[in-house]
Amino acid sequence: MRFETGLLVGLSAALFAAGSAKAHHSFSMFDQNKMVTWEGTVRDYQWRNPHTHVIVEVPATAKDPSLAGTWDIEGASVAILARQGWNKSSFHPGDKITIVGHPLRSGDKGGSLFYAIDKNGRKMYHDTDRTGRLSGADVK
Repeated sequence: MRFETGLLVGLSAALFAAGSAKAHHSFSMFDQNKMVTWEGTVRDYQWRNPHTHVIVEVPATAKDPSLAGTWDIEGASVAILARQGWNKSSFHPGDKITIVGHPLRSGDKGGSLFYAIDKNGRKMYHDTDRTGRLSGADVK
């Protein structure tokens, strides 16, 4: 009886943890059918887990004036980005940056990173999924 109780408690804990992890890593808040290009200046670069963030200031003179303002772009974890060549010094406040990603469904000023282009023109992906599912012509 003691073994069955311990097994039941252990399985319950594992299922609870798995459910929490899955909920946390949902991308449903981002519109995966829409790609946006944010061109601006890095305001802040947050190199920390569980997700990195690039805070971008898009000027009122942007190609798309509806994108003007401060945007919080969420990237992958530190470990995933590090495997792609990113580090805590990849971006600094004041750097020019272009970010391509999926906007929030809510319309708030945020998004999910697909890739970034640094001040030297280097394209930096957030993960290993570089399947070419989007070309430059697909980006709006």
